[in-house]
Amino acid sequence: MSRRVVVTGLGAITPIGNNVEEFWNGLKEKKVGIGPITYFDTAEYKVRLAAQVKDFDPKKYMDPKTAKRMEQFCQFAVIAAKEALEDAGIDMANEDPFRVGVSVGSGIGSLQSIEREYKKLLDKGPGRVNPLLVPLMICNMAAGNVSIQFGLKGKCINVVTACATGTHSIGEAFRSIQYGEADVMVAGGTEASITPIGVAGFTALTALSTSEDPMRASIPFDAERNGFVMGEGAGIVVLESLEHAQARGAKIYAELAGYGATCDAYHITSPAEDGSGAAKAMELAIADAGMKPEDVDYINAHGTSTHHNDLFETKAIKLALGDHARKVKVNSTKSMIGHLLGAAGGVEFITCVKSIEEGFVHATAGLTVNDPECDLDYVKGEGVAMEVDCAISNSLGFGGHNATLLVKKFQG
Repeated sequence: MSRRVVVTGLGAITPIGNNVEEFWNGLKEKKVGIGPITYFDTAEYKVRLAAQVKDFDPKKYMDPKTAKRMEQFCQFAVIAAKEALEDAGIDMANEDPFRVGVSVGSGIGSLQSIEREYKKLLDKGPGRVNPLLVPLMICNMAAGNVSIQFGLKGKCINVVTACATGTHSIGEAFRSIQYGEADVMVAGGTEASITPIGVAGFTALTALSTSEDPMRASIPFDAERNGFVMGEGAGIVVLESLEHAQARGAKIYAELAGYGATCDAYHITSPAEDGSGAAKAMELAIADAGMKPEDVDYINAHGTSTHHNDLFETKAIKLALGDHARKVKVNSTKSMIGHLLGAAGGVEFITCVKSIEEGFVHATAGLTVNDPECDLDYVKGEGVAMEVDCAISNSLGFGGHNATLLVKKFQG
């Protein structure tokens, strides 16, 4: 018999706030965290905007030596994990460390360290490359550093599925607890790839918005959308078996009840045009939770603001939910924070949990021009105060990866 899994801690670093409270308040206020890229000179770039994390100083959270041995994607993960563990009230002195695991993914690891050390290699030769390049660069180090910082000795994994990374990471953590491999999992995604090669690569792929107006750049489901905006940050949650959470008297935010994962097996960047893969992931998550499409109140869409994604995801929602699709609130958190790539699913899952807790579904900011082919209720204009008993979060990744999490109001 699989065990019930609950959410007891939340942690986030985002372009509109460096903790969950700031982030959630920003979503409620329709705060857009997009602006000119400041990390490098964009004079020769077609894309000038990104959603950067603001006022971030790792030394506020950890000693300088520890911070120096971590690239930014790891720093984001460790700091968000610290917030989530403190929020959950996990005291490792009272835990069996081998029963507390980590499932934190990053889509790409550290592009910064690759760029920096490759320049050294060309300018000064191989002998000058940083001996720590490899452990600074590789994407599993977010999970590794979280484990090291907090003494978490259980299962420690790094799922890498591009933009579906955060969602798959939470889903696989959920399964680990369901089937008794761990009692507690620290799970989510992290990313920091607003770098010259990162922006140039996505620009060459024509995936990014070329808008120079921050309010019209990330506009999911809008007829004038023309690409996504790169974001960065981390979204980390603490998941526990219900028994473990109750035994220690933990505050329970919500119950994670379903997980679905599929692949389109269609194209390296485009989702399947009929939405069948994403629809199947939603259907599997709903069935996994023992629920019906009519039970879903709200969908946090992948909603990237690319033409293909928003159109095909709309088709997928209709395919999965049938007539009920028109009664569901659908929004895109990316309208305010851009696309956090491997971290997107973690941050968007937190949004679903907060929506359940506070009875509020945020607006899809920037949505003004209706697209006749995107004809669901995308919460245009203002956010909506409403009871949310059941929410699903979708993520779609290059390679055809689809992942869906279903989270619901906790009932004992």
